[in-house]
Amino acid sequence: MADSSNITHRSFEFASLDGPPLQADLAVPDAVLAGAVICHPHPQYGGTRHDSVVSALFDALPAAGIAALRFDFRSEFSDGVGERLDALAAIDELADAAPDVPLAMTGYSFGAWISLGLGDDRIEAIVAVAPPLAVMSSVPVPVVPTLVLTPAHDQFSPPASTEPIVADWRVRSATPIEFEVIDMADHFLAGRTATVADRTAAWLSDRWRLPSPPSPRR
Repeated sequence: MADSSNITHRSFEFASLDGPPLQADLAVPDAVLAGAVICHPHPQYGGTRHDSVVSALFDALPAAGIAALRFDFRSEFSDGVGERLDALAAIDELADAAPDVPLAMTGYSFGAWISLGLGDDRIEAIVAVAPPLAVMSSVPVPVVPTLVLTPAHDQFSPPASTEPIVADWRVRSATPIEFEVIDMADHFLAGRTATVADRTAAWLSDRWRLPSPPSPRR
């Protein structure tokens, strides 16, 4: 666990790959284990980088040694096409801010769908929170370790709909793909944001944490 007093925060503007300006927040711990871009829910339904799930992730990841960048998608909705360009530009920014460490994508709802569909070689892990897989177009089978967190009572893609999709990914992919249900939660995860953030931070940090040195023999 990183010391929160040793985490540097800044807010800034950067350009998407095709030009639109995007607003972002960055949190970088002194000792950086990895980095993660956080993508927010559907902007046409009020999703922003200040969403409660995104904010919980943005707090938990740096405390676990993971540099975190959250950003707002472009102001003119682009049906996922432009938003993927936004996310790729965010990876560029994070790679500059936290060089030479593994990078991950994390996303909630629409942001999870965007994260799963990027296909950038710099992405080494994905955490998809409440991905609306049952109601949105399909995404590529993950080729990096992936954790799918689905609320037990998700209104858009409940476990009964999401788990078979993830099971099919496992058959078609050579990489570890995990599926977990968040109990006592619907798609909006009220009261469960800390659970999601803590699980995400633990899963990502466990992937890259250096093993502890053996204790000296007495």
